[in-house]
Amino acid sequence: MKPYPRKTYWNEPTMGWWERAYLFEILRGLWITSVVFLRNMGKWVTGRKGALTTYYPEETRWDYAPANRGKHILTQRPDGRPQCVACNMCATVCPAKVIEIDAGFDPADAAHPKFPVRFEIDYSRCVFCGLCVEACPEDAIRMVKETPGLPRLDRGQMWLGMDELLTWNPQSDVAKPYPPAGGSGKRGPE
Repeated sequence: MKPYPRKTYWNEPTMGWWERAYLFEILRGLWITSVVFLRNMGKWVTGRKGALTTYYPEETRWDYAPANRGKHILTQRPDGRPQCVACNMCATVCPAKVIEIDAGFDPADAAHPKFPVRFEIDYSRCVFCGLCVEACPEDAIRMVKETPGLPRLDRGQMWLGMDELLTWNPQSDVAKPYPPAGGSGKRGPE
């Protein structure tokens, strides 16, 4: 007695004795694999490039999009601190929930008193969708094409903190510049 009767369809493929023997299909698969392997090996021995192998990091694939999303970086203010105002919009929009931000308060900064004390991204779960970049109102987080040092052998090392996000490939050319330190900090019409 079967635990669950399977539904039969009118167009189910039927295998002949040739396919049901499996030995002939295994030999056919080995033949195709051997031909491709020997053809690529012959190209490699003669100095031509064989299969679609990219010798990373010396070469990058030609079919990568120009706006390929890679490693995250935090942009910097003119004084070297992160442009981030700890609004948590990137952490909220992240589908994999890999961004963790702890906010601090700086009463001396009238324009944006919140700043990130801790900003970490878990690359072992990141899906590199780029939604965090689009959600940021301050242009504080970006994604560059390169992914150096990823993947790693230990998942604990896949957490990147604010120090690495700021110091690796530092950028300070933000689209929304931070107000200068001597600004009044007032908002609205005067």
